[in-house]
Formats: sequence, structure tokens, C-alpha cells
Amino acid sequence: MNLPHDYNRFLETLLQQIQRDDRFIGLAAGGSLLSDELDEYSDLDLIPVIDPAHHASVMEQRLDLTAAWGRQVTAFTGEHVGEPRLVISLYEDPLLHVDYKFVTPAELATRIEDPVVLWERTTELTDVIGRTESNHPMPDPAWIEDRFWAWVHYIATKLGRGELFDVLGALNFVREQVLGPLALVSAGHLPRSVRRLETRVPAFAERLQGTVAGYDFKECGEATRTCVTLYRELRDQLAPADLTRRTEAERASLAYLEEVLSRGPRQKTTG
Repeated sequence: MNLPHDYNRFLETLLQQIQRDDRFIGLAAGGSLLSDELDEYSDLDLIPVIDPAHHASVMEQRLDLTAAWGRQVTAFTGEHVGEPRLVISLYEDPLLHVDYKFVTPAELATRIEDPVVLWERTTELTDVIGRTESNHPMPDPAWIEDRFWAWVHYIATKLGRGELFDVLGALNFVREQVLGPLALVSAGHLPRSVRRLETRVPAFAERLQGTVAGYDFKECGEATRTCVTLYRELRDQLAPADLTRRTEAERASLAYLEEVLSRGPRQKTTG
């Protein structure tokens, strides 16, 4: 692999340490390294594979282990993203963000992508990957359609009240959870939020700029309208024929949005 120097240096040192620890049977990698898109701004997504006989001790010591694998300046586990096996680490010299997902061979069988094996003590990692299939979660058009118009109504209510910070957060949610993933899928990519959207679907990314508003009532309103337009187009491209379209919810939420926008920003009271 042709990696930036700092990444190569870090991985060489890490591999030496893991190979000396009999509790590990291999190390794999995913993310940008797997897709050959790793650059100087990338994280490292690493998968230390544990001998099942030592699973408990490794999981108990995983923060201490990652601290010993480099000049770590901070680290924490991934409960906030629903993944306690994950350790998120920041190192310096070189300054790198490294995500470690500690798994056993049996756990490696359930995965969202097929990682590249950097080292294995036997052929166990290669065997597991070869006899099982990865399964990346895909957007569910029905799940989105059932919720989208309620989200539009929510945004409209916060616009009406003048809670623009909440509106901006909701618009970001729609970009990351709906528009970005659907646009990537429509272009044949995996639905990874808005990651690398600018390079993978540049024409759509340019249009998506219209969903980014400043702290301004009118801008937030126009951004919401753009979200609706883009969603409708993507829904028409990707929806199965049997999709139940929530036409009543669509009509009601859009009518309310236009009513709120026609009133203009709420006047602030003093006193």
C-alpha cells in the first residue's frame, strides 16, 4: 500500500507491538485505507482481532493497550455511537486519529465491509472474510418517507418560533441522514452520510449547498424548500413501485411551512 509516511511509520510500529502480544491473532483495516482513498487528512480504521480465549482481558485493558501503542493524548470508548468495542484515539508524533474496533474472529463475520488484512498469525482472518459476506446498511425509502414530512413540519414550527439554531441542526440532520445517503446510493456509492460527497457526486453537492443556511429566517426557509425539492427528486429515482407515499402528510406539512414563511420572522418582545 502506498501510504503517507506518517501512516506507514505508525502502522509499522503498531504491527510490531501487536505481533508480540499472543492475545491477538491479526490486524485488519477498513475505511479510507481499504478504498485506497487515504490521504493526510484521513483517520485510520483498524480492527485488532482477539484470540477468543483472551477476549475478556483485552476488552478490560483496551484503553491501556491503545495508550501503549503510540504517544496517545486522549482516548475514549464508543458507547456514544453504540459501539463499546470501539476505542477512539488521538496520537501525536505523528498526529493521527485512530479508531480501533476490537473483535473476535466470530465477530469479524458480521461487518459492513471486507477489510484488508494487514497481518495474521495464521489464515483465520482471511478464512472468515472469505466464507462470510459483508452487509452495509442501506437507506430504507419507506422508513424515510414515513418520517420526512413530520420532520418538515418540525422545522416549520421552529422557524415560526424563531428557534433558528434548532432549525439549522434539523437541516443538517436531513442532509446527513436523508439527502447525502440517498444521493450517494443513486450514484452507486455506499450511503456514508455526506462523506466525500463533493468528489463522488459533485453536481448534487453543488445543489446541496442550497440547504446550508446562515442564522437568518429567510435563508432557513429557502434551505428547507431546497431540502424538500431534493428529497422529492431522490425519492422518485430510488423508491420502489410499492412505496406508500405519505401524500396527506406531505400536503399538510408543506402548506404549514408556506404559511409560516408568509408570516415572516417572529417579532421579538421586549420588557
